[in-house]
Amino acid sequence: MTTASTARGRARTTASLVSLGALLATSATVLTAAPATAAETLLSQGKTATASSAEGAGYAASAAVDGDLTGTRWASQWSDAQWLQVDLGARANVSRVVLNWEGAYGRAYDIQLSDNGTDWRTVKSVTAGDGGTDELAVSGTGRYVRLQGVTRATGYGYSLWEFRVYGESDTTRPEPGGAVRVTGSQGNWRLTVGGQPYTVKGLTWGPSMADAPRYMPDLRSMGVNTVRTWGTDASSKPLLDAAAAHGLKVMNGFWLQPGGGPGSGGCVNYVTDTAYKNTMLTEFAKWVDTYKSHPATLMWNVGNESVLGLQNCYGGAELEAQRNAYTTFVNDVAKKIHSIDPDHPVTSTDAWTGAWPYYKRNAPDLDLYSMNAYGDVCGVRQDWIDGGYDKPYIITETGNAGEWEVPDDVNGVPDEPTDVQKAEGYTKAWNCVTGHQGVALGATMFHYGLEHDFGGVWFNLLPDGLKRLSYYAVKKAYAGSTAGDNTPPVITNMTVTPASAAPAGREFTVRADIRDPDGDPVTPKIYLSGNYANGDKRLVDAQYRSLGNGTFAVTAPEKLGVWKVYVQAEDGRGNAGIETKSVKVVAPPVAGTDIALGRPATASSAQASYGDCPCPPSHAVDGNPGTRWASDWSDPQWIQVDLGSVRSFNRLQLVWDPAYAKSYEVQVSDNGTAWRTLHTTTTGNGDIDTIESGATARYVRLQLTARGTGWGYSLHEFGIYA
Repeated sequence: MTTASTARGRARTTASLVSLGALLATSATVLTAAPATAAETLLSQGKTATASSAEGAGYAASAAVDGDLTGTRWASQWSDAQWLQVDLGARANVSRVVLNWEGAYGRAYDIQLSDNGTDWRTVKSVTAGDGGTDELAVSGTGRYVRLQGVTRATGYGYSLWEFRVYGESDTTRPEPGGAVRVTGSQGNWRLTVGGQPYTVKGLTWGPSMADAPRYMPDLRSMGVNTVRTWGTDASSKPLLDAAAAHGLKVMNGFWLQPGGGPGSGGCVNYVTDTAYKNTMLTEFAKWVDTYKSHPATLMWNVGNESVLGLQNCYGGAELEAQRNAYTTFVNDVAKKIHSIDPDHPVTSTDAWTGAWPYYKRNAPDLDLYSMNAYGDVCGVRQDWIDGGYDKPYIITETGNAGEWEVPDDVNGVPDEPTDVQKAEGYTKAWNCVTGHQGVALGATMFHYGLEHDFGGVWFNLLPDGLKRLSYYAVKKAYAGSTAGDNTPPVITNMTVTPASAAPAGREFTVRADIRDPDGDPVTPKIYLSGNYANGDKRLVDAQYRSLGNGTFAVTAPEKLGVWKVYVQAEDGRGNAGIETKSVKVVAPPVAGTDIALGRPATASSAQASYGDCPCPPSHAVDGNPGTRWASDWSDPQWIQVDLGSVRSFNRLQLVWDPAYAKSYEVQVSDNGTAWRTLHTTTTGNGDIDTIESGATARYVRLQLTARGTGWGYSLHEFGIYA
């Protein structure tokens, strides 16, 4: 029985043979006119070929790579968007593709490359094909080569006598000079750059990208060979250029929400938010393509501490779903990066080895893992062993112990390590990294930063450009020696007196032993930070006077709470020692008796439940600085005290919470109805207000007319002294 399909196939074969001589002549002419280079070889013949469809058993994909230009062919079903692909067996540098069409040819089609057979990149598009022989010059690297049909030229399908791919295979092509590989086997891995072993001796990058040329020579002198970033975009080029100029590499980061552990930048739903994931995938791919050939590129790092950070967005079963979805997306990013850049590894950073099981389960395309670990960095090795992991890792942040790892001091805030302890922390961290041979491939320690603030003093190697003991500890670890270097002053035995009861606005005492190992003259400075008192992380100049012998009288801030006081000793040679302790600022004592203590207090409103509330008006007269009255978040408000009888007093003390009054009046009354004004201000700043105004009255009221913040009004103490 002859079917219509069989008859059509025979008719087309006959028609094709009529013009075969012309086709072969054309093909020969083209090939002669564009000879291949000496290294170019035919890579596709006899290799495994697959296709989206075949017209029948006699038209299989393999027929297009069998070397027979006249007798066999692949033919697809009769529809658009068909494809034919060949597996070259290994990654190759593809330079030319030759298509010998049968009569059913493609009008529009793409030539695509892939490293994994899943993620494809287009290297040539044809929109006006006319059949015959198409010889296409292409440029790209891949293992798989695909003809992706877009539009047919006839009513039939697509049909090829031969699909020939030319280029230079990995067996004949030398490794790219800058190619980075993770090589070796379980427990015996190493990182190579251009085939040479490479241990990451790095620092995280703090200055602006534009300032990279200024600081790269210093990094090079420290023995640093790598810097790590958290984001990659157009601004990254000056850093990459400067790094390459000084022989350094860059671990290019990509930021994903919620990064940084505490959920920085918002909470993404990785289960449902396809738009966010697609946007990030497109954005990352753009910059991978931009910088994949840059000589400074070492690897790509996707995300930072997000597995941990998701706990600040979700809980329970939903948290588990999000963590699985996040690490699955990281794997999608890794696959996409590999399809664009097969010559640089992909990793992902977290701050908790408990994140690694998620990566192990959901992100097999990562080449290695990364971990931020500070005081507990030496425990990462055992966690890796206990988890049975099968990938090496890099420590992407480490150094001295962080706020979350140290005990609290006498004032209940983290007890910051000394400069000596911090330097020892970097040395210990590096020894633990290098001690896990064959698995830990290096570190980018934290942090080559310049910020001179609370966090900068805790972690930066050179806050305000001044080199610390930690700077030299890293240099010794990476370069092997600091012989001949002028090193920083060393501060020891710092004390603050009184540490837990420094009256606001009055002096307290700071003492420290300061010595310079090189005998340089030292200039001491005193700074304060309100990080724990009001959230201001800046270091501000303190008002102080020297009492000699390393002792200073420092004026306490007006704002109550726990402050950090810093002694900074500079040697005039670009070095500094910095030591810090906390001091608790309390309300200054007031002469006389607080006649409002324990008396009945009423107010226009009081918060019943918010934060530490309920916050009734009685809390303002209970003598406890840890309690407070808090009003509704509106103007005006008032609070008043009934002294029980007409009493004489000569001063008031108002101890404000951060929710203070910018404008208010102090009013007095003998009957609680008729009021007279005792004091008025429109410039309240939230510090302690001591009002030296006397009166005789039974009732004392604060009439609050303008808030200093978006909250309400809040007082820790409303003292009236006789």
